[in-house]
Amino acid sequence: MRILSRLGRTAAARGDGTLILFHNTMWGSSPLGRSLAGPATRIVTSDRRHQLAADAVVFHIPTLRRLPRHKPAGQIWVAWSLESEVNYPQLRDPSFTRHFDLTATYRRDSDVPLSYVSYYSDSRSLARALVQPPARKSPDRTAVSLISSRIDRSGRLEYADELMRFLDVHSFGRFRRNRRLIDDRGRPSKLDLIAGYKFTLAFENAIDRDYVTEKFFDPLVAGSVPVYMGAPNVEDFAPGDCCYISTRNFGEPRDLATFLRDLGRDDIAYRSYMDWKRLPLRPAFEAFLESQSLPFLDRLFDKVEALRRAAG
Repeated sequence: MRILSRLGRTAAARGDGTLILFHNTMWGSSPLGRSLAGPATRIVTSDRRHQLAADAVVFHIPTLRRLPRHKPAGQIWVAWSLESEVNYPQLRDPSFTRHFDLTATYRRDSDVPLSYVSYYSDSRSLARALVQPPARKSPDRTAVSLISSRIDRSGRLEYADELMRFLDVHSFGRFRRNRRLIDDRGRPSKLDLIAGYKFTLAFENAIDRDYVTEKFFDPLVAGSVPVYMGAPNVEDFAPGDCCYISTRNFGEPRDLATFLRDLGRDDIAYRSYMDWKRLPLRPAFEAFLESQSLPFLDRLFDKVEALRRAAG
């Protein structure tokens, strides 16, 4: 696979390769360069001068201002997003989605399913990290929160606010901050931080099927129990039995606070939420990791080329 800003006399320019153009980026970052495993006849670019010649054009929907007016015959358009349809409803608006031939989203029924496993170097490294033994917890570190975004279609801010009335939560995010992270090295600092807490508030910004983000996976990796609010099918993404606590199982935040306080004081009961780390990962979770093992660009090229072959 080659990554080019100018095509020149490449295979795609001569007509015997596949050219994919990324029309816009995901919040300023691009998947270009994520994989170089594919053949040289697979070419990816972000240079819009080649938009008409591209075999497929990928649009990041949350940052897309407008679609091009003209779509060349036979060109494949791909809707790309890791953000929830609840926050970006155009993703489920038929008058908008009819313009696209393929989807690459967090939905498991997407043509090219994506997941927040991509936050880790690869799916195998995530599997290895998940089964590492948890760190010892300090008695004064019950729960931690890192909520910063004000995007809230789940009701998480109001719920967290009420929960913090009844439970000692150390908040390092911009929302209700009562602690500061002194040594901020980005993601490693976040994982090191939550590793010291028994529970981590893992509240998604939207309640949406399959929308399970790093908020769920990070505590599992770090050895903290996620207190989860989000996807109704989060159990499908759980690596083991009894590895998280769902807010859906409690009538009020106060009830959850009581449960967490009692669980945090009972070492034997708390350790039962870590037993899964000593067991093989669930077969369904292993299958999920395997489905994400091939990099996004390679899977995208596979799907685009299959669609081109089917069209003749």
